Amino acid sequence: MKKEKLEIRFKELSEILLSELNDDGFWSGELSSSALGVAVAVAALHFHDAHLHQQEIGKGLAWLTSHQNADGGYGDTPESPANISTSLLCYAALNLYAEENPAIKTTQQKLADYLKSQNVDVRSEQVAKVILNHYKKDYTFSVPILTLCALCGIPGDNGFKNIPQLPFELALLPRRFYRLLNLSVVSYAIPALIAVGIVIFRKKKSNGLTRVVRAKAERKALKILEKLLPKSGGFLEAIPLTAFVALSLINAGLRDSVIVDKGIAFLKRTQRKDGSWPIDVDLSTWVTTLSVKALGERKDEILSQTQQKRIASHLLSVQNKTVHPFNGTSPGGWGWTNYSGSVPDCDDTPGAILALLNLAPHHTIREEVLVGGEWLRKLQNNDGGFPTFSRGWGKLPFDQSCADLTGHCVLALARMLNVYQQDLHQKQHKQFKKTIHKAVVYLEKYQNGNGSWLPLWFGNQHTQNHENPVYGTARVLTYLQKAKLFVDHDPVLAEKLKKMIASGTGFLLKVQNEDGSWGGNAGVEGSIEETALSIAALTETKSDAEIEKGFDWLDKFYKNNGLIKAPIGLYFASLWYDEKLYPLTAYLEAIELRLKTQRNNLILT
Repeated sequence: MKKEKLEIRFKELSEILLSELNDDGFWSGELSSSALGVAVAVAALHFHDAHLHQQEIGKGLAWLTSHQNADGGYGDTPESPANISTSLLCYAALNLYAEENPAIKTTQQKLADYLKSQNVDVRSEQVAKVILNHYKKDYTFSVPILTLCALCGIPGDNGFKNIPQLPFELALLPRRFYRLLNLSVVSYAIPALIAVGIVIFRKKKSNGLTRVVRAKAERKALKILEKLLPKSGGFLEAIPLTAFVALSLINAGLRDSVIVDKGIAFLKRTQRKDGSWPIDVDLSTWVTTLSVKALGERKDEILSQTQQKRIASHLLSVQNKTVHPFNGTSPGGWGWTNYSGSVPDCDDTPGAILALLNLAPHHTIREEVLVGGEWLRKLQNNDGGFPTFSRGWGKLPFDQSCADLTGHCVLALARMLNVYQQDLHQKQHKQFKKTIHKAVVYLEKYQNGNGSWLPLWFGNQHTQNHENPVYGTARVLTYLQKAKLFVDHDPVLAEKLKKMIASGTGFLLKVQNEDGSWGGNAGVEGSIEETALSIAALTETKSDAEIEKGFDWLDKFYKNNGLIKAPIGLYFASLWYDEKLYPLTAYLEAIELRLKTQRNNLILT
């Protein structure tokens, strides 16, 4: 596309982005509705008080009956292909009302036919085997799924017989020991470990000695769970996790618990007008920092000084100021939303650091940015990579170091070090440099032979193993290209980045589709998000022909379809989601970087 057309599109998209600012001056975005979220929330409300919550339950069931896929199953988003896990949970929730409502009975029968086509017999104990085989050693999601099924009468009266017991008593140990234990759930799922573990203990037969130990541990485990409860009542602000906790405690005879009271209130408050629920309230911190990044050096053209100050003030207000009760990390990190259930992580923290450095006078944010950088440094794993929430767990995939977060941290720390190098004493400077070097070595080690990197929290439903090397590579490449500007004084580091960038660039060029788009991998249907992020990653390379081809595809696709969202996000327990602002911010970022490169080239010539 010619420069003039890009300028017109940038202005058009920027105006859309501005219109998405909320009344408090930041971006909230909008997550896709979730059939899984609806199913688990409806079940929780039913077990709490079916009569009291009949309006919310009825709206939720109506949403499920009107959003069933053509094959009878349910996917994680309305645009997703059906999968066994979500479909089984929906079947279980519908089972609570199928006998009294013919429409629900019809929906459930279609769903049973879909599950049967996937070799899942809802009347057989084989259900447990299928789900446990699917998730293997990770019980984070498989055990809650089977627990809800058992409580809803699936496959029969003795549904708990084949459900593994979650060792909730291990939650009594000091947090520093968690990572040393071979826990069967990920770090962020401790509430499920406790609540689901307790209801299984209450419902399932076990030997005498084990029962004595767990009976003594139960009250203390509940106190720990109560300490983890945020003011909002929503664990991680996540609808499925909160609902699983509430329905488990209710069925364990603990209906009057404050955890249940607040959890049910959270579920009622977060139901949408159409009867659905998303998987989480929002990703406001994440989409706000993505929006600032997308505007780049042209933020002053789009955002007034007042708007920029409001965004910066908001980000500063949601920085964690205490030791966080959920993951035990020190002050300084940022989570994904401004709500109280958010937990500091290694993607939102570098995002917030970079956004603040772009929005505010550096001397006014020095303390907050440096504390954020120190927070990141302390979470770095021994392998040099950065995990999401907790240092040193690493037993299960979602607790391990990952490339896209590590690349993001490299950029944030390199930028921070460049800005504040005169304010750091020698020891601090050395520590941060060492952190960056270790992270780069990690990225070297985990760059695949074809030049790609795999992301952790993003995927593609149409690729093998649902992986998304295009997203991972595009993000890491963009981070490293920007980081390279701040480490040229370090020739060893600069050379490492140069080689990785060249290899990653080669991968992206190789997997571009014939029509100019990028999907999750070679030959996979393109999306706005994957195409725009790939273009952004290539803007610093001599790939003009491929970039132009990509922009031509974006232009045609946008004119014909608008800003269609792709379900490329992976939430807790591998739940797919799409986000309203993802295609918009990705497209804007690609245009801004392309126009910046064209301006720089014009200056050089």
